[in-house]
Formats: sequence, structure tokens, C-alpha cells
Amino acid sequence: MIGFHSPVEVVQNHIRHAIKKTGLTVAQMILAGMMAGGFIALGCMASATAAHDIANVGFARIIGGMVFPIGLMMVVFVGGELFTGNCLIFMAVLDGKVRWKQFLQNLVVVYFSNLLGALLIDTLIYFCGTLNFSGGKLAAYLINVAVSKVALTPVQGITSAILCNILVCIALLMAASAKDVAGKVWAVFFPIFAFFVSGFEHCVANMFFVPIGMMAANNPTYVAKAQEIYNLSAEQIASVNMLGCVHNLLYVTIGNIVGGALIVGSICYEVHENAENRKMK
Repeated sequence: MIGFHSPVEVVQNHIRHAIKKTGLTVAQMILAGMMAGGFIALGCMASATAAHDIANVGFARIIGGMVFPIGLMMVVFVGGELFTGNCLIFMAVLDGKVRWKQFLQNLVVVYFSNLLGALLIDTLIYFCGTLNFSGGKLAAYLINVAVSKVALTPVQGITSAILCNILVCIALLMAASAKDVAGKVWAVFFPIFAFFVSGFEHCVANMFFVPIGMMAANNPTYVAKAQEIYNLSAEQIASVNMLGCVHNLLYVTIGNIVGGALIVGSICYEVHENAENRKMK
């Protein structure tokens, strides 16, 4: 017996799953969205902790990339509503099974629920003392990451986010093709590893990285350490603020939607499900 679902079956199953997602109550979407936002934030923190004291950027990304996929694995196995993955609901819209209103409502509710979940984890991490690791180097690392994210231009933010959600949505479809837990683990791992190592932009991950950088930037000890290690100016650190966070999330969110819904979702639907529909006529 074949050990995985065919691409056509994956798309068909995803459309059926999308109907269930949009049929959730708002309260269910909020709770599931907070779970997913928290899971991704925990994956971000684990990867940052693993990589923060490694001088070689390439090696640091490899180590961080090996840890980061745990966030999406928790979403896949425990459940949760993740904005970037829910962009694939667009396939059900194209198939006429989900209305535009349902699709947009789900994305909006889940987006802000992911943000709430990520901010909750940000707050817990800030107060638990983890940022003091390596004499404050972890906090300095997170400040530097936040500085780099708010410095992205709109074009950089959008294009990097498109590439990111191509890989995230492919990971989810690959996981859906597997019939056992081990298959799903590896299906998630490799595309997410590739996205992290490449440094692409994920809006829910950034809901963790930029706010935690903002929190760390309010601590003079952490700021001094960031300036010492990364040679950051006072102006760069000051740019890690609410306006910078909104700037980053706006363009990254647009790119994630394009990559997930318009590229992966529409192409997979056209190649697999719509082609099957035409054969049956």
C-alpha cells in the first residue's frame, strides 16, 4: 500500500479541512490561533537560544534551523490555527466551497489571535530571566534580530515573505500527504529548515522577534551588550518600536498572503483539483 496521499488527494483533503476551519466559532478561532502563535513563538525562542552565541552566521542559522521547525510541528500535531497556513483556505474559495467572507474573517481573527499568543510567550520569556543567558548575549542577539527586521524595505519584506510562505505552505501540504507521524515530522522539517536558514520573513515568527526585541531594548544592560557585540547605534536600537513593528508586519503579511494563497494555493488547486474537475466533465 502506498505510504502517502497523492497530490490530488492532498488538495481535496485540504479543501474539506478548510470548510471545517471556516466553520469554527470565533471563540474557537481565537483560542486555536493563540495556541499556534504561542507554539511558533516557542520555536523561535528555542532556535534563538541555540544559535545566539555562535559567531559564524551560516552555522548559527543551521543550528537554529534544526530547532525552529518544532513550532510548526506542535501546530500540526496538537492543533491550532496559523495565519500563514490558513492562506491555503484560498483553494476552497476557488473551489466554491468557502465564501470570500468566511476566508477573510478566518484570516483576520486568526492573525490577531496569533499575535496575542506570541505576545503572551514574549511576556513570559521576558520575566522568566531567560534573556540573561550568556551574560545577556541572548537578549543582545534578539535586539539585533529585531533591528534587522524593522530595517527591511517594503520590497525586501514582501519578497522575502513570499518565499517564506511558499515553503511553509509546501511543508503543510507535504505533512498532509504523509500517513504516519514520522513522515509528517520530516515533511515539516526540511522546508521549514530551508526557510529559516535562508532568513525569509514569517509574520507570526516576527510577532515574537520584534516585540521581544522591543522589550529587551528597554533594558540598559541588554542595550549596552547589543552595542558592544553588534556595534548597533542608538538610532538603530530606537527604531525597534511600535511603528517599526507595524512597518515590518504590514509588508511581511502581504508577502505571506501572496506566497501562500496566490502562489501555492492557486497553483496547486489549478494543477490538481481543477484539472480533475475538468476530466470529470
